[in-house]
Amino acid sequence: MDAMTISVFAVFFGLVLLGVPISVSLALGALVPMCLFSNVTLLAIIQKFFTSVDVFSFMAIPLFIFCGGLLEKSGVSQKLCEFTTSLVGWLHGGVAIVTFVTCMFFGAISGSATATVLAIGSIMVPIMIDQGYDEKFTLACIAIGGVLGPIIPPSIPLVVFGMSAETSISDLFSGGVVPGVLLTGGFSVYAFFYGKKHIKTVGRFNPAEVWRTFKGAVWGLLMPIIILGGIYGGVFTPTEAAAVASIYGIFVGFVVMRQLNPAKFYGVLKSSVTSAAMIMFIVAAATAYGYVMTRQQIPLHIADAITSFSSSPIVFLMLVNILLLVVGTFMETCAAILILTPMLVPVCHALNINLVAFGVMVCVNLAIGMVTPPLGLNLFVSARLRQKPVDFVVNRHLLVLVLIALTVLILITYIPSLILFLPNLLAGK
Repeated sequence: MDAMTISVFAVFFGLVLLGVPISVSLALGALVPMCLFSNVTLLAIIQKFFTSVDVFSFMAIPLFIFCGGLLEKSGVSQKLCEFTTSLVGWLHGGVAIVTFVTCMFFGAISGSATATVLAIGSIMVPIMIDQGYDEKFTLACIAIGGVLGPIIPPSIPLVVFGMSAETSISDLFSGGVVPGVLLTGGFSVYAFFYGKKHIKTVGRFNPAEVWRTFKGAVWGLLMPIIILGGIYGGVFTPTEAAAVASIYGIFVGFVVMRQLNPAKFYGVLKSSVTSAAMIMFIVAAATAYGYVMTRQQIPLHIADAITSFSSSPIVFLMLVNILLLVVGTFMETCAAILILTPMLVPVCHALNINLVAFGVMVCVNLAIGMVTPPLGLNLFVSARLRQKPVDFVVNRHLLVLVLIALTVLILITYIPSLILFLPNLLAGK
């Protein structure tokens, strides 16, 4: 291993340990070794920065963020909570189940874990506390519910993986549906038994109330149908679907719900631009870092090392899952995907592993990392909802919910048909 290869890792991990933002660490991890050990002009790195974000498909990222913000400010999250309450709120642990089901529906709107925690948590946490749910259980439910945001389509991490691995984004979107439903079901089962033991059931199933609340929530429920239906119907591409969804969000906010006004619209636009800029800076920096690694043939060496250790797909997938669970605790999801995908995809090709199944597995794994101590972002966001320390959210309820998520992860890892069923069905295979 030469000095430049060592410096590629030393600079990056050194800066991360010092608390430097991940995007800056990636950028300097590319620039410093090139300046010190290479005669390649820095213009090559600058060109990588530009060309990495000058991609049509990446336009979907700011547009999906914008659409999710519009629907959140339009009151759609409140309508979804009312609908799911009428649908499953009468069950044991019904309000907790409502939280998980609403997070699943809202994940199909926002595509973001933190946005899901904030939007649904601000509504459901006070309701759960008022109905007698333990505060630790409540915050654990909200934190783990946010995991559904990056899995249920449209998902920003799935877009990033699709571009990085050069695989079908639409197939990744549909592949994320079944794992998202399995996670929601698993979390809901735990909530049911918790509610049966600790919470008195209130009310009963009322079809008339379900119909009334459905009419209010239908505008939010239609969004993922429009996106996936349009993509698989051949009407538009995933990027065009994001543009259509944004126009739909404007229509719902201003015309249907009438909750949007110019001030709220400007706020959504501003926050969307800020979030998208952060993600795209990470994309640019990670691509430049990947260019330097590729130039040093690091991904090829890693692939050779893994295949020489074991040629078994079972062992490879187990090692990748362990690696991602560790990486997901401290690294931003999109950055982890952009760094690791170029290293792992060649091994997937060598072992004949389907990239759609692999991509969904990667995103589920990294999403679990967002509720894993010490740096899981969802833990901080959830704790802030009640002004509690992070260790208050890290409790036995969270441990059980994470174990449920890991069980689903193992299932989709070794039974890829769970992921590929819907893409194959929609493709007519």
